[in-house]
Amino acid sequence: MHRRSVPPLAVASLPGIHLGEESFMEAKLYVGNLPYSTADEDLQNLFSQAGTVKSAQVIKDRVSGRSKGFAFVEMSTAEEAQAAISKFNGQDFSGRALTVNLARPREERPGGFRSGGGRRQGGGGDRERRRDY
Repeated sequence: MHRRSVPPLAVASLPGIHLGEESFMEAKLYVGNLPYSTADEDLQNLFSQAGTVKSAQVIKDRVSGRSKGFAFVEMSTAEEAQAAISKFNGQDFSGRALTVNLARPREERPGGFRSGGGRRQGGGGDRERRRDY
């Protein structure tokens, strides 16, 4: 049986596949334990001390619009991302010790969107209601 080789670029584009020490997720950072008042611009300014920031996004609750206390910052290179981890992980930011590490790929969650509203009806259907009076 002849084994067909897969081009390196095709393998590298698969989630969770790393070529050597490089990974496409290596420049994206998770930043946790943020004060709820932190804005995207605050992170952009802070992380620019470690290199070029491609994007900085504080994650917000869909309903209230309030910060969830964490963010994702994307640096332009893996080296800059590592420099940012070394510089900011555990450092004080507005009175809180930051958690900074490489972002992991988003995990699939079972199910889908669930609405919490509505009232559950008890069983019984067309049975007569019981009267205890």
